[in-house]
Amino acid sequence: MTENSNNELQYLKEQLKIQEKMASLGMLSAGIAHEIQNPLNFIINFSRISEDLISELEESLQELESDAEDLRETIEDLKCNLGKIRENGERASGIVRGILLYSRGKEDEFIPTDLAKLIHEYVNLSFHAMRANFRNFNVLINEKYGELPLLKVVPQDISRAVLNIMNNACYAVYEKAMQAGADYHPEIDVTLENGDGCAVITIEDNGTGIREECKDKIFSPFFTTKPIDQGTGLGLSITKSIIEQKHDGTIEVESEPGEYCRFIISIPIK
Repeated sequence: MTENSNNELQYLKEQLKIQEKMASLGMLSAGIAHEIQNPLNFIINFSRISEDLISELEESLQELESDAEDLRETIEDLKCNLGKIRENGERASGIVRGILLYSRGKEDEFIPTDLAKLIHEYVNLSFHAMRANFRNFNVLINEKYGELPLLKVVPQDISRAVLNIMNNACYAVYEKAMQAGADYHPEIDVTLENGDGCAVITIEDNGTGIREECKDKIFSPFFTTKPIDQGTGLGLSITKSIIEQKHDGTIEVESEPGEYCRFIISIPIK
């Protein structure tokens, strides 16, 4: 066996080890999702019950002759707080459903899906995952979603594709922020629109961009420009397969080194 072949084999073994760790992490995420779902349901349900009780209390107050203005203000504050509890509880519950869908979705099952909602969820998940790994990370995310019908897709696969591209975008702006001065403002634009019978998803960042010599390789398996502990080189290869082979779509990349990177995904509306 040549030295190059031996090095390649060793590299592949390392990649497989990382993938195995990621699979274990997926199982852990599913377990956490199940454990957290019940308390979230309690939060949502009790906030709704409390709002009903407040309404009953307000009706009773109307019958009182004494001035109850201070009490009314307190009730308004309480109503506002309960609304926030329910809003955030439902938000967390949505994330849990997303994690479950990502980790246990049926293989190749096409389901009518609200793409805007799915994309928004995984854009946020990517952002918070980056924040968890890099505490000083921050980015302005601009989202614009057009009106589209429910689209038959494999939700966990599309979410994986969005997550892969968003993770790359987040890493690119983070890397540039570490190099650039205070004048640099990291931004990621995410859009969804109806274009010529296709759902067009565009994710663009103003990060490091892609070097010319790398553009033809970015969709190749195991190709990565990240450190070994930051990327496996499988994300974009998997994404290309999901979009083109499974969903009969297209994926294109446009980039200017040091300026921006733009991924454009088109999925036929069926």
